[in-house]
Amino acid sequence: MMKGDYNDPKALIRESFNIEGIKIEECRSIFLDWALSLPNDVDTTETISLLLEKYGDQKEHPMLLTLKEGLIKTVSPIRRGGRKGRMLN
Repeated sequence: MMKGDYNDPKALIRESFNIEGIKIEECRSIFLDWALSLPNDVDTTETISLLLEKYGDQKEHPMLLTLKEGLIKTVSPIRRGGRKGRMLN
């Protein structure tokens, strides 16, 4: 049985918006739990965008900032192995 909805199956994001006085660090921890609980085939960028639409009216809430940060793509470092990698350093 699903506690939340398709975009928030465990209702972690929804519940974070209901916690009065929640801090950004707590929101980031909840966000990580939420992200790890999603199925592998879910497009997280699209899902985060939908959550931002749903909760966007709560401008001062730290989870809103956390969701926006979740949209930022990180660049993975390119590993240069072998002799070529050592010669660049």
